[in-house]
Amino acid sequence: MAASKTNAARLLDSLGINYELRTYEVDPNDLTAVSVARKIGLPAEQVFKTLLTHTSDGEHVFAVIPGNAELDLKKLARVVGTRKCELAALKEVEPLTGYVRGGVTVLAAKKAFRSFADETIELFDIISVSAGQRGLQLVLSPADYLRAATSEIAELTK
Repeated sequence: MAASKTNAARLLDSLGINYELRTYEVDPNDLTAVSVARKIGLPAEQVFKTLLTHTSDGEHVFAVIPGNAELDLKKLARVVGTRKCELAALKEVEPLTGYVRGGVTVLAAKKAFRSFADETIELFDIISVSAGQRGLQLVLSPADYLRAATSEIAELTK
């Protein structure tokens, strides 16, 4: 069964970026990146999860980190240039990004918030990020992802 193209995939097409779509079985009780990594056959550190945060100044920012890592909100705040960052409330995520939990991606999000990717993203030949819906991942080169997502590289994890 061919996966239908998501807005994120269409964005990559428009930029001439090569990628592979990988589908997986969704378990609504386990949407973790570690679980997704196991299902698509990649190490968890190569499957990047996208977290929406908000700053003490009221700005929303995407943090893209390895599936097996934890976001360091203090490091993110420093990079963003604000006093404090917190994870956005789950109820804010879909209205702000257009994506549901387990399917959030920087690519073709409803609003183009600033985006920061953990520096480890450059260690790999390929990485995986959500294609914008649960059950579908994009596999592509880190350089192509960073270009499409206009993400800055930073140290973001604990």
